[in-house]
Amino acid sequence: MDDRLTHLDESGRARMVDVGGKEATRRTAIATGCIRTHAETLRRALSGDLPKGDVRAIAEIAGVMAGKRTSELIPLCHPLALSSLQVEVTPDHDLPGFRVRASARVTGQTGVEMEALTAVSVACLTLYDMLKAVDRNMTIEGVCLEEKHGGASGSFVRSAP
Repeated sequence: MDDRLTHLDESGRARMVDVGGKEATRRTAIATGCIRTHAETLRRALSGDLPKGDVRAIAEIAGVMAGKRTSELIPLCHPLALSSLQVEVTPDHDLPGFRVRASARVTGQTGVEMEALTAVSVACLTLYDMLKAVDRNMTIEGVCLEEKHGGASGSFVRSAP
């Protein structure tokens, strides 16, 4: 790993990294996170007993929409022509709550980690928004990059804690 901050120039000013000289390669990233709810909130969400509809489907769509707009949300992020962005919201009775996973892919000059992380974050926030009428005690936790592949820095796979 390079220990310098790439978004700062020699004088410490913020800048967008110039990726123009980099080769376009296939790059992938997977991010995860979760939202903890009360068990009753999870039950109601899964039974469809909520006024806002299918919270899982809406959160998945929101995650995809957000991932596609990452460069508009995160300063200095490059706009990417994503070839794939999938968001999965899965109930987890052991939490209780939902686990969120986003997988992003591009053939380009820079990675897709921020798109995957943004997709997970916004999917979790959407779940919170849709469920807050019945549960304000929810917490969004553990949003992280699980793995990334491609580019000059190669692969990264999160090690077990």
